[in-house]
Amino acid sequence: MTQITGSVPCSGWAPNWSVCNLTGVSAAVTGAAVQAASEVLWSLSGRRFGVCQLTVRPCRRDCSGMNWGFLTGNGGWWQWGTYPRPLFFNGVWYNLTCGGCANGCSCSVVSEALLPDPVTSVVQVKVDGAVLDPSAYRVDNYRKLIRVDGSQWPLCNDLTKDDTQAGTWSVTVQFGEAVPTLGQIALGELACNFAKLLSGNTDCQLPKAVQQLVRQGVTLNFIDPNEVFKTGHVGLYLCDLFIETMNPHGLSSRSSVYDIDGDDYTITGT
Repeated sequence: MTQITGSVPCSGWAPNWSVCNLTGVSAAVTGAAVQAASEVLWSLSGRRFGVCQLTVRPCRRDCSGMNWGFLTGNGGWWQWGTYPRPLFFNGVWYNLTCGGCANGCSCSVVSEALLPDPVTSVVQVKVDGAVLDPSAYRVDNYRKLIRVDGSQWPLCNDLTKDDTQAGTWSVTVQFGEAVPTLGQIALGELACNFAKLLSGNTDCQLPKAVQQLVRQGVTLNFIDPNEVFKTGHVGLYLCDLFIETMNPHGLSSRSSVYDIDGDDYTITGT
């Protein structure tokens, strides 16, 4: 699932502070440093890492992905007048019964809702404002929310009401990929140096615009930070090791694969 904020991670990463010693720095400064460092490393590592939480208001999916109304004039049961109705799908005829149908893998009625993108976990499901027991559902293919307690997902979801009211249902999900250990260590290195910069600490190791310094007969040459930034690095060892390890080709975002023919298999419990 795409990060919901688009250009920045939905929340700051958790840093490993063991790589840097910070004393006398306020929580406001370290908080700003962690957020800024998270934005930098999230972007340079291909906008790949970070677990976010979101509440969605899904619609039930019936009849192998097609929406079939019950009381409307758009192909609903009452327009046809009788049921069951035949459906030819993937070379097989199905008899549709009122309220659901078999999908491409099952001969029994399957009540499912399609989540907007792959999810890591389902935090909770609310139906008519009440939290549903987790044993009543599972996730397949990281996107399909399957009802397994013998009941059906609600046909309607009144989006004019809050999900605490009757006639609504919602799903709170987590999505994204957890920040690996190396990422947490790299974040600690970068956030620590941001915090030093913000607090006026001269020990800050971030690359500076100065390229040459002559003092008491000693000439010091520094790497041009602009050249470092052009390669998608930040000039700090652990940060650049993390970037090179996780995003060696400098991708701006993770690759995606699209299946225009839809799912032809199911991995239960995923």
